[in-house]
Amino acid sequence: MKKLTEEQILNQLKEVDGWEYHDNAIHTTFEFKDFKDAFSVMTRIAFEAEAQSHHPDWSNVYNKLHISLSTHDAGGITENDFTLAKTIDQIIEGE
Repeated sequence: MKKLTEEQILNQLKEVDGWEYHDNAIHTTFEFKDFKDAFSVMTRIAFEAEAQSHHPDWSNVYNKLHISLSTHDAGGITENDFTLAKTIDQIIEGE
């Protein structure tokens, strides 16, 4: 997978709400009612990430989920990151 240019990244960011670009990755944070809801969404994301063979760098503290996406093999952001970001957004919207 080919690393995207900064211009391509900024254009792609227009298609994903709430994601930001910095530190060579795209990032977002979601807040849920409680830990159980946050962990439930993480589980659904994990299955989709595995299906796409592309895994997020994430952390969860109580009801907050922080996600960073970057393609380590490409040394930056690729189409895979935006595909997974869109999938994550669809999962969240379904909540």
